Amino acid sequence: MNLNIVLHEPEIPQNTGNIARTCSATGASLHLIRPLGFSVDEKSVRRAGLDYWHLLDIHYYDDLEDFFGKNPEGLHVFATTKAEKTYDEPLYTSHESVYLIFGKESKGLPEELLVKHRANCVRIPMIGEARSLNLSNSVAIMAYEVMRQCGFDFLQKEGKLHRLSWD
Repeated sequence: MNLNIVLHEPEIPQNTGNIARTCSATGASLHLIRPLGFSVDEKSVRRAGLDYWHLLDIHYYDDLEDFFGKNPEGLHVFATTKAEKTYDEPLYTSHESVYLIFGKESKGLPEELLVKHRANCVRIPMIGEARSLNLSNSVAIMAYEVMRQCGFDFLQKEGKLHRLSWD
């Protein structure tokens, strides 16, 4: 299964850098839809992604129409605090490609888009007084749910101690 993280008009370079690192660690592709609130050459983006940029598969789009025109197939899931379903409800494993789509930090995804794709909108449960989670945290939560449903295929499941043994 191909996991794709889609950021619509991201505004904060550190978030995008952290998300790039999550994509690199999981083998997910990163899709950035313009306009971006920063340059991808900014030090803060690179610093947050550390030395993982060489592992990153990244794609750029002029707008939502450009993105959907180039990625019409697969499961498109829209992350929003306004959804009726939670992020763990979709059966991600029944699709060859999954696109987790997130909106800009200040406003989220356009409401017209959410209404059009109501059946594929999901949320991460929180207490009522909380406005939202940090974007990079939300991406990690949802990406690892997809990976969990896939049995963490293609990911290293065991770690090794460097100087000691578990015995």
